[in-house]
Amino acid sequence: MTTGTTPTADRPAPPRPVDISRWLWIGSAVLGTVRFLLQLTDSDVLIDELRRQQPNLGQDEIDAALNASVTFSLLAGIVLVLVYTSLANRMARGRNWARIVLAVLGGAGVLFGLTRLVAVGTGLAAAFGFAVDPRDLVLGLVTMSLDCAAIVLMFLPSAAGHFRRAAVGQRAATPGS
Repeated sequence: MTTGTTPTADRPAPPRPVDISRWLWIGSAVLGTVRFLLQLTDSDVLIDELRRQQPNLGQDEIDAALNASVTFSLLAGIVLVLVYTSLANRMARGRNWARIVLAVLGGAGVLFGLTRLVAVGTGLAAAFGFAVDPRDLVLGLVTMSLDCAAIVLMFLPSAAGHFRRAAVGQRAATPGS
């Protein structure tokens, strides 16, 4: 007679580095969304940009466009957090494909962040008229640090067995394999 346990109840807990990595990914996504929303709070810059791009818009149209962009950005941020949370949870359950996707996304984010830091540090950003808020740079550095730490933790030797066990378990659970 079965006890009513589900296959997930029999699954071993992920190693500590993998579990920490999961929370770093989720934290990074939340912080990235907060960073993005902070950029949107500077409505004067957004309004000036809208007026520059479309000088024929009236104030009501500018306000509507600003509200629409903030709403869309908030929804996009929520989707981003949900996607990263889903990937991080799958990675913690031993799904190697989720680990690879997170590594690629995190690596691209770190590369983009480093490029941005170099552009600010060398004065290229200012030369092209990009103003950079110091709060944004600090949040970007923190996000990059979280991503780097999460990537390293996922690929530690102590984590490798977790992904191998999950792959073997998936093959054994698949009929006809």
